[in-house]
Amino acid sequence: MSTLIQGDQLRSLLCGVKVQRATATLPQTTAGALFTVSGGKVLITSLVGEVTTVIQTQADNTKLTFDPVDAGATQDLCAVLDITGDAVGTCYSLTGTPATAMQDALNFLPSNKVLAQPLVLKPGSILLDCAASNTGSVKWDLTYIPLDNGASVAAA
Repeated sequence: MSTLIQGDQLRSLLCGVKVQRATATLPQTTAGALFTVSGGKVLITSLVGEVTTVIQTQADNTKLTFDPVDAGATQDLCAVLDITGDAVGTCYSLTGTPATAMQDALNFLPSNKVLAQPLVLKPGSILLDCAASNTGSVKWDLTYIPLDNGASVAAA
């Protein structure tokens, strides 16, 4: 008798471990921690945010950055995207190329939401960096594969 692979098992095989961060308000003209990498290097295979409370209609250049635990400088994971007025259901993602703006789409996730170029990150924090003080909330999902024994990612 054959056994069917369930959705979560297939996701684990293709993308790795899933970590969810509950919806939270946007950082106010600052960067706020979304996820923490610890215990060694990980391969980030996807990082998707979904607007759960409409974003205020006011310019807000927003990007994702990485702040390593060691002495390294904070680095951009993408270029900025103006998220002004984004509706509930708008989804944000990365391509894996830091020079490319954060991607957005309303109410659907095109097939390119898995990073075309997965990111290798060492211990540190993945941050959401907002240029303005806007109202609104976003929940985030991340998938990763540990590259070092004991490496993990947790919601901040």
